Amino acid sequence: MAQRDQDIYASKPMRGLLAAEAQALAPKLQRCIGSYALQVSAVAYDLPPASPMLDRWVHLHLDGSRCAGDLHTRIDEPLPFLDDAFGLVLLSHAVEVSPEPQVLLREAARVLAPGGMLALTGMHPASGWLPWLLWRGGPGVNLESPLRIGHWLRGSELEVERVQRVGPLWPSSAVVPHQGGPLGGGYLLIARKRRQATAPIRLRPRAIAPAPVTSLAPGARRSAAA
Repeated sequence: MAQRDQDIYASKPMRGLLAAEAQALAPKLQRCIGSYALQVSAVAYDLPPASPMLDRWVHLHLDGSRCAGDLHTRIDEPLPFLDDAFGLVLLSHAVEVSPEPQVLLREAARVLAPGGMLALTGMHPASGWLPWLLWRGGPGVNLESPLRIGHWLRGSELEVERVQRVGPLWPSSAVVPHQGGPLGGGYLLIARKRRQATAPIRLRPRAIAPAPVTSLAPGARRSAAA
């Protein structure tokens, strides 16, 4: 029997899937511009991807009931960031390990700037990765379909632009990127924040009082001082 790794995201099959996701994500990041980007990951030592137009990354690692990394907070608390703070939010398999995935997605939408990009990766439930995950007995890992995630995002002012299957259909021991295709075992979801415009208000016209006359009429004479 094959030996099971304790950390699913450190296993050889997952390293190959992560490499395929990074390869598919790289062209999308070239268009992201902003001062800050946020990465929330299920992988403890996941390095932020290269992004020349982004100034600084903030990395959080979901670990049970808490977030570790650059900041430490509880997973059941709101993210400790201001609204509209990040030009890019990357959720790397974070939805799979979050006890409240909808809350995590709402928080990601809250801290994402208008026009900013949300990138989300995960294992696809309609693939050979689900039996592998059940065989491994991975605790606290739940696979959500991109269709359901897209439905959740639409309720948070986000519009899904692209869903792409990546990686091999079945877990493989190869750690080189695999292009996958329409039946790839992982997926990359790209969404954009589209904040609704404020409803226009019709202003009532206001009467303008006539300006006082300060000049003398033609032919008028000024009064001489006494």
